[in-house]
Amino acid sequence: MQIVGEIFIILGLLFMLFGVIGLFKFRRFYPRILIAAKIDTVGLITIFVGVMIRHGFSFFTLRVFLLLGLILIMNPMTTYIIARFANLSGYKPESDRTSHTITSDREM
Repeated sequence: MQIVGEIFIILGLLFMLFGVIGLFKFRRFYPRILIAAKIDTVGLITIFVGVMIRHGFSFFTLRVFLLLGLILIMNPMTTYIIARFANLSGYKPESDRTSHTITSDREM
């Protein structure tokens, strides 16, 4: 069970690493806040599951499980609140006004 727990922890850390690297791809506020929330939620879920598997069933595991439950409730809620107040304060989402033309192989 130790190895399975460590695999989950490593997967969570890798997910968070690739998410942070991918976060630099987005230039606007709203896509960045969405990706940051996904990185936190999914990365912490896999890390906490790995910690719970690694330590087995104990009082510590119950505390980690309760903390995981709080994170699952609070993280999407805080992301929504930040995005909502940014929108209410006048920070509007930008849209791409570029026109994309689709050309088929026959038109070339």
